[in-house]
Amino acid sequence: MLVAAFIAGSLGQQATPAKVLRLPNFPHLRENNVRTGFLEDSQFHKLVEGSELWFRALVECGRTYGWRVSELLNMSVRQVDLAQRTIRLEPGTTKNSDGREVVMTNAVYTLLSACVLESLTMPTYSLAPNGKAVRTFRVTWERACSRVGVGHTVCVRCSDPTDAGKACPKCKSKRSSYSGLIFHDLRRTAARNLRRAGISETVIMKIGGWRTRSVFERYAIVNRNDMADAILKLEQKEKQIGNGHDVVTLASTAPAGATSNGVTRPHINAIASVN
Repeated sequence: MLVAAFIAGSLGQQATPAKVLRLPNFPHLRENNVRTGFLEDSQFHKLVEGSELWFRALVECGRTYGWRVSELLNMSVRQVDLAQRTIRLEPGTTKNSDGREVVMTNAVYTLLSACVLESLTMPTYSLAPNGKAVRTFRVTWERACSRVGVGHTVCVRCSDPTDAGKACPKCKSKRSSYSGLIFHDLRRTAARNLRRAGISETVIMKIGGWRTRSVFERYAIVNRNDMADAILKLEQKEKQIGNGHDVVTLASTAPAGATSNGVTRPHINAIASVN
C-alpha cells in the first residue's frame, strides 16, 4: 500500500500541471543483503573437476571476467574470435547495455576453443552443449557446490541433507532448499582477483561491466600490495618521529606459567611499562 501511494504521489508530482505539490517523507529500512561469498582457487579446481565442458567454460569465464550469468548463457560462437583471442559482448546485450571486449586467458582460450569446435557441428552455432541453449543450471551448480563444501542442500520437508534435483532419500520429497555460494559470487571473486593482480579499478570496471566503484567499497576489495605499502609508509613515519618500540625476541624455552606463544604476564607488564 505504501509503495502504491509513493508511486502515485511521484506521478502526480511529475504531471503538468502538478497534482501533488509535496511528497511526505517515507523512511527506508536499512538493507542487510550484502553477499560475502568468494570462490578460492583451491575450491574452484574442485568445483569444476569432472564437470562437462560447457560448465567448466561458464565458471572459468565467470571467475575471470566477473560477467553476469545471463551474459554468459546468451553468448554464441560469433562473439568468440579465436584468431584474435577475444570475446565480445555486443551493446544492448548486457545489463547496462554497454558493449565489452576482453582478451582471453590461456585457460579461457582452451575451454572456449573446445566449445567452438564442438558447436560447429550443431545447426545453432551455440556454445551450449549439443547446440541447445542452457536456460538454467541450478541443479548442476548446487550439486557441484555441495560436493566441494561451499554449499548445502537440504530437504524442505524433513531438513535432511539431499541431492539437488533428486527425491529425498528419507521422505521422498523432491523439494529442496540450497544455501551457500551462488554464481553471482564469482563477480566479486573476479573483482578481487583482478585487484590483487594490480589491475586498476577503472580497468576492472570496464572488464566486469561495473559503472561505479561501489563493488570495491561494498565488499572491501583492496589490493594487498596497496595495503602492504600503506603499512610500510606508516612504519617509516613512526620511525621518523621516534614513536617505535623495541621488541625483545623471547627465548624458545618458555618459563613456567607461559602461554601457548611463550608470553607470560610479567612479559606483558614489562612491555606495557615501556609505552
